[in-house]
Amino acid sequence: MPIIQAENLTKTYGKGDTAIVALDHVNLSVSEKEIIAVMGPSGCGKSTLLHLLGGLDRPTEGRVTIDGHSLADLSDNALAQLRRRKIGFVFQFFNLIPILTSIENASLPLVLDGMNSAEAKQKAVEWLTKVGLGNRLASRPDELSAGQQQRVAIARALITEPALVLADEPTGNLDSRASDEIAALLQQVARAWGHAVVMVTHDARIAAYADRIVFLKDGAMVNETRGDGKTAPSAEKIAQMMNAMT
Repeated sequence: MPIIQAENLTKTYGKGDTAIVALDHVNLSVSEKEIIAVMGPSGCGKSTLLHLLGGLDRPTEGRVTIDGHSLADLSDNALAQLRRRKIGFVFQFFNLIPILTSIENASLPLVLDGMNSAEAKQKAVEWLTKVGLGNRLASRPDELSAGQQQRVAIARALITEPALVLADEPTGNLDSRASDEIAALLQQVARAWGHAVVMVTHDARIAAYADRIVFLKDGAMVNETRGDGKTAPSAEKIAQMMNAMT
């Protein structure tokens, strides 16, 4: 059974002659231990797709099911609770709180969900250590490199042990070395730790870390190919497919 499934997912803004179709009957399923990259030109619907998959917006048509829960059947409060417990978000600009340490930033989702602060921080230490930051637990964001900040953000996304991780341009603010490290870490999140990962990226080299790459154009899914781990030929193939769409 897929961890997440989108069926005929459509999002239209406006009505009549002024209506804009941001997403057009997209079907997508992602299984446990699978990492999917979503690519396409600017304005093709990548962010809209991610927002709908994450329950941040509701579709005009179609539905999203996450870990057996249909988002359409949930109240706003139940949807907010599902987002906290079943979905981890990773953003391009990290969205860490500047005055908090790595432990405090990573533990925040559990604290907000009602867990005892000491227990939440213990869990944060475990996840920060798993993502390679066991020696930077007390550091604040301005004391960390961009790549290290993204590792804190990934630990924060994983601390609730979500079924799904959504990553929006997770390497877009990093240099090439840090980008490769974060892409490899997200690959580990899926393959070794068992989470489903959907990653939006514009970088063909980063997309090649995925198991599958899906391409959007004008809101519709127009192509799909397999990744192969990270090798250059796959990245070149992906880049060629992107160029053919523009």
